[in-house]
Amino acid sequence: MESQAISTATVLVNAPLLYKGKVRELYDWGEHYLIVVTDRISAFDYVLEPAVPDKGSVLNRLSAHWFSLTGDLINNHVVHADLDLLGDMVKPEYKHLLQDRIMVARRADRIPVECVVRGYVTGGGWRQYVKTGEINGKKLPAGLRKNARLPEPIFTPSAKNDVGHDEDISFERMTELVGTELAEQLCTRSIELYEFARQYCDQRGIILADCKLEFGLVEGELILIDEIFTPDAARFWAKENYVLDMDIESMDKEPVRTYLAGSGWDKNSKPSPLPPSIVEETARRYREIFYRLTGQRLTEDY
Repeated sequence: MESQAISTATVLVNAPLLYKGKVRELYDWGEHYLIVVTDRISAFDYVLEPAVPDKGSVLNRLSAHWFSLTGDLINNHVVHADLDLLGDMVKPEYKHLLQDRIMVARRADRIPVECVVRGYVTGGGWRQYVKTGEINGKKLPAGLRKNARLPEPIFTPSAKNDVGHDEDISFERMTELVGTELAEQLCTRSIELYEFARQYCDQRGIILADCKLEFGLVEGELILIDEIFTPDAARFWAKENYVLDMDIESMDKEPVRTYLAGSGWDKNSKPSPLPPSIVEETARRYREIFYRLTGQRLTEDY
């Protein structure tokens, strides 16, 4: 069965659209939110074309999987992810298109800090370390090699900006933004969640190099929101591909980034549509990480 990519749900849902992100769309669902995860893919701050089949389903189902697994560690925003419970709020003729792509969530006051936990020195953290010996103002041992595992995972937050890139900040700056007590809670909970997921991934032949988490408050209770331990919110490496001092392809949209980097695109205008081979390889990687983490095939014929 050939998958159909969903680039938007605005014509599929009978509810007011509150927010349209690069991938997710947020709808007014009375006392709750309806989150629809599309197949849109972004890179270098641009939403690209075409959408990647099954990507939204992978992200949504993986998030639901992890929210269920981590429910004993911290409460989250999930009310349910059952399409049948939406009734006539979804147009019947389009219902099949939203299968596995929706989540009804509690309304929470989002904390304007992205909680990043790093277990390995790589990516932007590696670039900071090379220049300063630090990551987000946190001093690290000298002589670490690229992709090396850290003695202990570190918490390196970033401030969320509505315009432009999120800003890497120190823990001290974070306390100024949200207060000392909440900052300490966020740090502790983030590292606990990372450690839980790291061990889970390790048993499945995957290295969880780093991740980003988002939290909100519901009547003063700290809860986990957005997405969790998906290819768009975490860096997964296959154990068999792990090496020091060299780039490691992560199990996500790496084919898209690699293609764009070598295409001659100037990064100042929207790029041309992605070649079918790049779209297909990216879809395959999303399906693969879903299977390796859950043991489930996305479709019977995959």
